[in-house]
Amino acid sequence: MNRLNLYFHLVRLHKPIGIQLLLWPTLMALWFAADGRPDWHIVAIFVLGTVLMRSAGCAINDYADRDFDKHVKRTVDRPLTAGKIHGWEALMVAGVLALASFLLILPLNTLTKQMSVPALIVAASYPYFKRFFAIPQAYLGIAFGFGIPMGFAAVQGQVPAAAWLMLLGNVFWSVAYDTAYAMVDRDDDIKLGMKTSAITFGRFDVLAIMLCYVAALGIFWAVGWHFGLRTWFTLGMLAAAGCAIYHYTLIRTRDRAGCFKAFVHNNWLGALMFAGVAVDYALR
Repeated sequence: MNRLNLYFHLVRLHKPIGIQLLLWPTLMALWFAADGRPDWHIVAIFVLGTVLMRSAGCAINDYADRDFDKHVKRTVDRPLTAGKIHGWEALMVAGVLALASFLLILPLNTLTKQMSVPALIVAASYPYFKRFFAIPQAYLGIAFGFGIPMGFAAVQGQVPAAAWLMLLGNVFWSVAYDTAYAMVDRDDDIKLGMKTSAITFGRFDVLAIMLCYVAALGIFWAVGWHFGLRTWFTLGMLAAAGCAIYHYTLIRTRDRAGCFKAFVHNNWLGALMFAGVAVDYALR
């Protein structure tokens, strides 16, 4: 039981914010693709698959960063970094979870299964982009948003242009919230020579975050308008914009606690966007 508890913390099931940030755009994509009436079996597959793949990603991330996390205040107590489990255990957990995720999508069409391959490659390679890519949060946005094209593929058997536009919107959203997250660790990351958007943007970090929010919300709104959503969807998007403004009040002083609070609060921003989509379709 102690080992299982360590694995539980390895994949961060005690901190579900990562799952939530993956889930909201994926659910939006399923609702758009199915004109507001998705098959609940497909919804269940994608919800569980999101949990499994995010968990696998955490295990891979900790394995890749095992020699760096011991020098970062926020991550020094993670099971692998603290030496409570071995590296091969983290890889084993990641492999089992990824396999379980693939088994989940076997009932879906061929295109969905084919798209799971690049999705896995992007998710597994993300931790290494922090070594050389100036804005790895953009790559994270692709990894976190791959449920969008996969959702359209599962429902429609194709991936329309709107799905790729949504993925672009998710990249901007990810850069916004993960830059706030990276601001928490900026001092440690500079010492370690890691690359993050918080370091790259420098003194323009807050401005960059707010511009990314504008781009993300604008793109998501345009996609919803394309699918015929109007009043309730727009209200949901305006409420999400209100969240972004609230985040500005938290990050403008660059206080660590405020930046982390803004990052976590993005769950509500995503939830409000999805609520606008779901309610608009339901009241048609």
